[in-house]
Amino acid sequence: MTRAHLLGTGSALPKRLVTNAELAAEVDTSDEWIVERTGIRQRYIAGEGETTATLATQAALNALDDAGIDAKSIDLIVLATATPDNTFPATATKVQHALGCNGGIAFDVAAVCSGFLYALGTADSMIRTGMAKRALVIGAETFSRILDWEDRTTCVLFGDGAGAAVLEAREVAGDAADTGILTTKLHADGAQHDLLYVDGGPSTTQTVGHLRMKGREVFRHAVTNLADVLKETVEAVGVKTEDVDWVVPHQANKRILDATAKKMGIAPERVVVTVDKHANTSAASVPLALDTARKDGRIKAGDLILLEAMGGGFTWGASLIRL
Repeated sequence: MTRAHLLGTGSALPKRLVTNAELAAEVDTSDEWIVERTGIRQRYIAGEGETTATLATQAALNALDDAGIDAKSIDLIVLATATPDNTFPATATKVQHALGCNGGIAFDVAAVCSGFLYALGTADSMIRTGMAKRALVIGAETFSRILDWEDRTTCVLFGDGAGAAVLEAREVAGDAADTGILTTKLHADGAQHDLLYVDGGPSTTQTVGHLRMKGREVFRHAVTNLADVLKETVEAVGVKTEDVDWVVPHQANKRILDATAKKMGIAPERVVVTVDKHANTSAASVPLALDTARKDGRIKAGDLILLEAMGGGFTWGASLIRL
């Protein structure tokens, strides 16, 4: 059978690093308060000339360099973002043009923090059915531009950035020993809209709006939903959680990461944590963490990797990949 094989990863961050101490000088908060409740110590904030498209393009270039391939061989770009450069056209088309691979498929996916998993599942399906041979899957955000900087409960949680992965179609045996994306499981529950959303949009207020979140309720749903989808994903492939070498989760909150791992019986040392360095970068979170762990040598060829995320909508999902 055909599976999507991971060829390379890349990431990009804005130039400006903002520590908790710097943020505390402008917002009624403190480094101690932020670290204790979230595990976040710093984040990167986009400046003038830095947009979702520019960050996505740089992450894509880095991923292509890591994969050792030419951008012109890419025939599919799926970009996950909740903060596109424009209402339309898709930011993916701007990235496509910047890379010089015009003419293939390029579109955006909107599933907030689960966006990269939704984009990955979409690209994987298109590769399996022969619609594409090589794909760029990107998660990119400039969440700083939809934050209410007077709301200390939300503005301290988020940062900007981008992560990308290069996928290639390869023929494999079709069992759990294969390399590539083994399975992806995705879910949504629109009944939870009011727990995490942006209070604006072109069809409602004709404005962008700001992020609004009920943190306690989101935490409760996140731990339950993520544990359930992780179990569903490993069972679909016929492996056990103890067979997984690394869990690469959405980096929303250290407490959520710890609680989910504990519920699944996953040792903390097998969970990739970058929330302290990047904060919550929404759709960029999972690919940023994946690239970080590959580049620092933790994740190696042959490892079984479990990606997972939950975001506004609610949307949530997980993907099992063997490198």
